[in-house]
Amino acid sequence: MGQVLSVSTHRVPWKPSAIQANIGYLFAAVVIASLLFSVFVACYGKNPLEVFTLVYIGGFGSGFAWQDTLARAAPLILVGLAVAIPAQAGMVIIGGEGALVLGGLAGAMVSLPFVGEPALPMQLLILASGALMGAGWFAIVGALRQYRALNETISSLLLSYIGIAFFHHLTEGPFRDPASLDKPSTYPIDPSYMLPVIPGINVHIGLVISIVLALLVFFIMRFTFWGFALKVVGGSAKVARMVGISVNRWVIGATAIAGAMAGLAGAIEVSAVQGTANSSLIAGYGTSGILVAFLSRHHPLAIIPVACLIGGLQASGSLLQRRLDLPDATILVFQGLIFVCVLLADAVAQKSNDAKGS
Repeated sequence: MGQVLSVSTHRVPWKPSAIQANIGYLFAAVVIASLLFSVFVACYGKNPLEVFTLVYIGGFGSGFAWQDTLARAAPLILVGLAVAIPAQAGMVIIGGEGALVLGGLAGAMVSLPFVGEPALPMQLLILASGALMGAGWFAIVGALRQYRALNETISSLLLSYIGIAFFHHLTEGPFRDPASLDKPSTYPIDPSYMLPVIPGINVHIGLVISIVLALLVFFIMRFTFWGFALKVVGGSAKVARMVGISVNRWVIGATAIAGAMAGLAGAIEVSAVQGTANSSLIAGYGTSGILVAFLSRHHPLAIIPVACLIGGLQASGSLLQRRLDLPDATILVFQGLIFVCVLLADAVAQKSNDAKGS
């Protein structure tokens, strides 16, 4: 362990050429995705320039648009972190949606027996319950990987479907509020337990929580022994064991912390937006968070602006539907094209690096 501690202060040199090349590949991927999206909307008989103009207006063109964008960015930051943290240990986990909805369900239920109690302790209890539920759910992924050699990508995706199925069963069955007719949901939380808004911008404080956590993750990953050890585990489990790192603990711990981020996102959505746990929680934040993490190259600080960008795209969807009568899933198509192009750019970049190395 002393060996690890002695080298944990080493800093990897900054290589501007590598970073610029990486950004170049990303920029090219987004441009290509935009061109493909233009062809897609042109097939509907719409002017691509008008579509992109409305995307800007709907996501960033006014104060109200920015409020919607930032409110959507809060869960995207957290779910992006839920993908980025395990990536430091060499894992690709994509099941954030299941942890998010179960975290929201836990947050919605935990305060019901305590109606009338002071608001701040109950708000903290709601957030902590969501985080703990998500941590426990994702820890299963780490345990299956380490003790049963199950691929974490597949197991996290399957667990996401199972978590959503549990959520539907409980919100439409044992935990359902009989008064919720059109949209089955849990009993609403006490209105005093709803999270406050940030003064001046009218966006819930969950945005601040998510940004602070992104900054904290960056600091830990960049400047502490824990971040260094996690990268050692991701680089080579054999080397990690040789220097005294318990790989199983670090892997399961990383997945648990990642799950806590996703579960916290669900609890924030319940206590800041919905007021209950219902099907509105299944809004695709889990899948969008994957795109956020990959576009930001799993960098905690880069996740913040990328989440705002994707949040702005999602906020513009309703405007496209109203103004141009485009399908509601139009923005999802754009997101999917970006994701595919980013993956292709990664493959090209890797091939280029391998060619230079040889």
